[in-house]
Amino acid sequence: MKSNSTKKLAVAGILCAAAVVGSMFSFPVLGSKCAPVQHMVNVLCAVFLGPWYGVGVAFVASLLRNLLGLGSLMAFPGSMCGALLCGLIYWKSKNLPATLAAEVFGTGVIGGLAAYPVAKGLMGLTPATYTVYIVPFLISTVAGSILAGILVFALEKSGAVKSMHASLER
Repeated sequence: MKSNSTKKLAVAGILCAAAVVGSMFSFPVLGSKCAPVQHMVNVLCAVFLGPWYGVGVAFVASLLRNLLGLGSLMAFPGSMCGALLCGLIYWKSKNLPATLAAEVFGTGVIGGLAAYPVAKGLMGLTPATYTVYIVPFLISTVAGSILAGILVFALEKSGAVKSMHASLER
């Protein structure tokens, strides 16, 4: 049992590092920094680790990105909502397209709506409407989900996903 947790924690740490380093490849859209690698990491966490590790990785990566000046406070609701929803969908269905759609909806719509009070209350911004962050979050998460879909599909074809699941369950 302890070895299983240690392996999952190690994979979570690697994915967290990938999200932080990947955030250097971001682009600004309407006041938010779009970081597609975070969304790819959310899907990888969903596939390999499950929803709770995914939320943990999203939180730690968002925290580190903010501490390093690579992100904004809006990284928290966006990444964490997407990680939770896609993690729950993969956990229940093991369906990759549904998981990718859940990442897009969780981050783009739910996270986009949740970013409004963060922007207004914590960042002192005055967004025009509560839906203003949906489009930039959708742009980022669609790009990251496409990357994740390609990567996970290739890993499934090679048998790496099955092998990783077996390794993490021992």
